[in-house]
Amino acid sequence: MATLTVWKINDPAGAEQSIEKLEQLQKQGLIKIHDAAIVSWEEGKKKPKTRQLNNLAGAGAMGGAFWGLLFGLIFFIPLLGLAVGAAAGAIAGSLTDVGIDDRFIAQARDRITPGTSALFLLTSDAVLDKVEAEFDLSNAELLYTNLSNEDEARLRETFAEEA
Repeated sequence: MATLTVWKINDPAGAEQSIEKLEQLQKQGLIKIHDAAIVSWEEGKKKPKTRQLNNLAGAGAMGGAFWGLLFGLIFFIPLLGLAVGAAAGAIAGSLTDVGIDDRFIAQARDRITPGTSALFLLTSDAVLDKVEAEFDLSNAELLYTNLSNEDEARLRETFAEEA
């Protein structure tokens, strides 16, 4: 079963600085990273910068469409106003179908704000206590949602890039 994990870090550069730790954890077999992306939101900026971490992803990477849709729901659609309300609801509903619910999106939206950054990871086989130990939890907060095997399969079917 895959887990969509979000580490919110109280520093706009923190997620970028955590990439090396993640690479080491993966090499040690303490986590398997299927896909990853980072969000960095500088103080005073209207929106965050986002980047998919292709170098960390395994062979089954979801691709930019998944991250674009997720980040659009979390960070940009609420800024577009009521005209897209029905469309946003339909999109959010499609993510709910694959195990990513409104509560998860609302948590990410509420916590990832200017002056912070976040790691978004689709992982499996994590040794959670050892992974958590590598992060400065005084400066980070763990949000996550678990995906069932069926949810993961639907997510991959919907967003996996063609080889």
